[in-house]
Amino acid sequence: EVQLVESGGGLVQAGGSLRLSCAASGFTSDRYAIGWFRQAPGKEREGVSCISTIDGHTYYADSVKGRFTISRDNAKNTVYLQMNSLRPEDTAVYYCAVDPSGTSWSFRANYASGMDYWGKGTLVTVSS
Repeated sequence: EVQLVESGGGLVQAGGSLRLSCAASGFTSDRYAIGWFRQAPGKEREGVSCISTIDGHTYYADSVKGRFTISRDNAKNTVYLQMNSLRPEDTAVYYCAVDPSGTSWSFRANYASGMDYWGKGTLVTVSS
């Protein structure tokens, strides 16, 4: 059974930092893209960042480029999202997700239906 377990969310002041973790288990394939979507109240789910296990290619949404960094610890099967210079508009539930295609296309297109697996989400709240 595939499981994605997120952690690291919380309340932080604007300008602060948080690191999200997504521990993955149960995969039978080692070729996929894993990353993060987020959903703010009243808004659609949007792709934030992902990393491909095939070639290590990373993707960042324009709204987080230069502030967020995605990384992967293969030994721990864990993906991290380091979030710096947080802004109130980053407030959302952040979901870890896996796209079996191994590409960033679904993350770029905010195509949540392209994901095969989802975590339960972790709440990030940035106060002004």
